[in-house]
Amino acid sequence: MDDKEFPKQLGTLWAPWRVEYFEQKPADPDFLLEAANTTDDAAHLVLRRGKGAFLIMNRYPYASGHLMAVPYRKVAALSDLTDAEKLELWQLAEVAQDALRRVMRAEGFNLGLNLGACAGAGVTDHVHLHIVPRWANDQNFMPILAQTRIIPEGLMPLYEKLHAALA
Repeated sequence: MDDKEFPKQLGTLWAPWRVEYFEQKPADPDFLLEAANTTDDAAHLVLRRGKGAFLIMNRYPYASGHLMAVPYRKVAALSDLTDAEKLELWQLAEVAQDALRRVMRAEGFNLGLNLGACAGAGVTDHVHLHIVPRWANDQNFMPILAQTRIIPEGLMPLYEKLHAALA
């Protein structure tokens, strides 16, 4: 790229809620296992608990409302899950979609598993199912031109709305 492709002035993007991220201690590599075993669901962003799995907000979301269904047991492969755990992950994904439709008016969803580091898994040893809400025309110029995502709502205000919707 040459100088003609860069703006002459630096623009400013205000996102004061991002202080939530800056004030956090470094991420615990076992944060999913810690969330599985905690009694303080709000501090760990756990929205719902089942018998073999739970629903949690992603602390570093791809999009606002990015949730994850996670088995309590720390296993790296789908084949290590019981049939009941597999079923509950998908049932929690359905619950998540319903809540995200009601709270955020989500119009569609990306559901997926990143298994292994080469597949994009940030946590390689604890399987988890991503539930990412989507909206018509939700892509804008920021990711394309500025390699920047805008997450329009802070984690705790959204946690409170989703928690109330799931109560």
